Amino acid sequence: MSQIKEKHTTAMDLAEAAFVAKLRGDLEQASLLTKQAFDLEQEAAALIAHQLDAEPTRSVLHRSAATLAIECGDFKAAERLIATALSGNPPEEIASELKDLFIQINLRPYLERLGIDIDNEQINALMLKSK
Repeated sequence: MSQIKEKHTTAMDLAEAAFVAKLRGDLEQASLLTKQAFDLEQEAAALIAHQLDAEPTRSVLHRSAATLAIECGDFKAAERLIATALSGNPPEEIASELKDLFIQINLRPYLERLGIDIDNEQINALMLKSK
């Protein structure tokens, strides 16, 4: 478990550094740090993915990795991480957050397939109403 914790801690440190870089306006550095954080968090999640009895750690790591994947624009990876997390036994609160993430990344493509044009403000308003 120590390798998982080490990767997770480093990933969270990188994510925090990315947030600070973004606040300073260094978007290139923020993007690089977010990608590094995502890679490490995804590795940590993979190390525990098959341990279905390791909840809530398992689903928390997958949720975190999925969130970082979304920040990196890697929606396919986010979907896979969410599906893996939900395939276990996540606590209800974390399962709800995972489902919200899934909707967040799939709502626009779904509406576009239906011919409905929606902007970011409208999506954000819809997401806030659901909470």
